[in-house]
Amino acid sequence: MAASMSAGSSAGSDSQGSVSAGPGNESSTLQYSMILDHLVGDKRSVKDLNPAVMGGLPVPPKTDEQKMIERGMESCAFKSVLACVGGFVLGGAFGVFTAGIDTNVGFDPKDPLRTPTAREVLKDMGQRGMSYAKNFAIVGAMFSCTECIIESHRGISDWKNAVYSGCITGGAIGFRAGLKAGVLGCGGFAAFSAAIEYYLR
Repeated sequence: MAASMSAGSSAGSDSQGSVSAGPGNESSTLQYSMILDHLVGDKRSVKDLNPAVMGGLPVPPKTDEQKMIERGMESCAFKSVLACVGGFVLGGAFGVFTAGIDTNVGFDPKDPLRTPTAREVLKDMGQRGMSYAKNFAIVGAMFSCTECIIESHRGISDWKNAVYSGCITGGAIGFRAGLKAGVLGCGGFAAFSAAIEYYLR
């Protein structure tokens, strides 16, 4: 009789323990889910990654003048002017270099036996350098402007922008000599632009 009573009491205590354990497990599950919400869920607070707090140097906010200068430097007009100036300088140097290694610089076609003077040689070198500088400046400005416009229209910066810009620039330059020259110029400039982009990227 005592054994049965003790067994009954132990069974009752086990049932009470299991019943009482139910709300505890549920509350622990709720607390765990709340912790997850605060750590990785919607209730997670986004911290401001301030460089000064993280140990880095503080970055002061940009002024309106700085923002205006940045917008101006990123504009197509500024890029075109910069490419034009760079093309002018590069073309002039290339023209002077080619004139310096050319043995026919300064010679008069009407009198090829006459030795040219230093002034005539320098004059011919200057004319050739100026011619190359103008051509390089026009090509650089056209290429940079069209590439910037195409990139702004597409919203993507990839190798296709340079290929399209090269085709437009080469076609516009070659079209002055005819349709066939325009097509060849388009294909040639596009292939050259694609090769340069492939090498740079």
